[in-house]
Amino acid sequence: MIPLWIGIVALLLLSMWLLWLPLRRAAGVRDAMMTFEADDRNNAENVAIYRQRLAALEAALAEGEIDRERFAEDRLELDRRLLEDAGSAGRRPLCRVQAGRWLLPIVAVLVIVGTLVFYDQTGGRRDLALYQVIQSLTHAPPETRLAGLEAEARRQADNPKAWAELFPLYRDSGRFDKAIGTLERLIELQGRQPSLLAQLAQMKFFAAHRTLTDEVQALVDETLKLDPRQPTVLGMLGIDAFDHARYQQAIDYWRRAMAGYQDAQSGQALRKVIAVAQQRLAATRETTGSTSTSR
Repeated sequence: MIPLWIGIVALLLLSMWLLWLPLRRAAGVRDAMMTFEADDRNNAENVAIYRQRLAALEAALAEGEIDRERFAEDRLELDRRLLEDAGSAGRRPLCRVQAGRWLLPIVAVLVIVGTLVFYDQTGGRRDLALYQVIQSLTHAPPETRLAGLEAEARRQADNPKAWAELFPLYRDSGRFDKAIGTLERLIELQGRQPSLLAQLAQMKFFAAHRTLTDEVQALVDETLKLDPRQPTVLGMLGIDAFDHARYQQAIDYWRRAMAGYQDAQSGQALRKVIAVAQQRLAATRETTGSTSTSR
C-alpha cells in the first residue's frame, strides 16, 4: 500500500500547486488591472470630443446657421452619445484577491476521493492485494505457493489476473484437470480469446495422452478461425503429426509456429524439435529407398 499512498500524496501536492499558482499571482494581476483602468483615457477623450462638437453647435447657432429647435435636437443627440460611450466603457469591479481560495481544500479532497474511487473501479486495489500475495510467496515451497494463490483466487474469483497466476503452476506440475478448470474460468471472465482457446486445447490434448480428440479438434478449428497463426495450436498440431510419424507435416507446423512466437527461448526449442523431425524424415526416406532397391 505504500506506493499507492505515495502516488496519492504526489497527485494531491501537484493539484494543490496548480491551484495555488494562479492564486499566488492574483494580487499582481489585480494591481496591473487597476493601474490600467486608472490610466485609461477613453472617457477623457470622449468628453473632449463632446466639448468640441458642443462648441461647434453653439457657433452655428450664434451665426444663424441653425435655429434653436435644431440646436436643442443636436445637443440632445450629442448628450445621448456621450452617455452611451461612458456606459459602454464601464467595467465590473475586480474581485478580491482572496476570492476562490476556499476552493483549494475542496478540490484537494475531491482529488483524493476521485483517485481512490478510480483505483478501486479499475481493479487496482485487487491487483495490489494479488501482488502482495505473490511477493510474500516468492521464496515459498511450490505447494505453499500453490495453496496461497488458490486461496487468493477464491477471494478474487472475478479477477482474471489471479487465475492467470494460478494456471502455469497447474500446467507445469502436470495437473491438467486443474489447469483446464482454470482456463475455463479465464475464458468466462475474458471471453473466447485465441490464446486462451489454444492453451485449453493444448491442456485437453495432453490430458488425453496426446490424442487429438473431437473436443480438442473443435477447439483447434475455433482458434485457427480466429487466428490462423496461433503458435500454441500450431505447435500442438506439430506434436500430433510427429507422434504419427508425419515428420514433414510436423516440420511445417513447427515452422509456422516459430513465426508466431516472440521469445527466443520458444524459437530455440522449436528449432531443436524441427532438427529431430528432419533426422527422422531423412532416416525414413533412407529406409524406404533401401527397401525399394532390394526389391
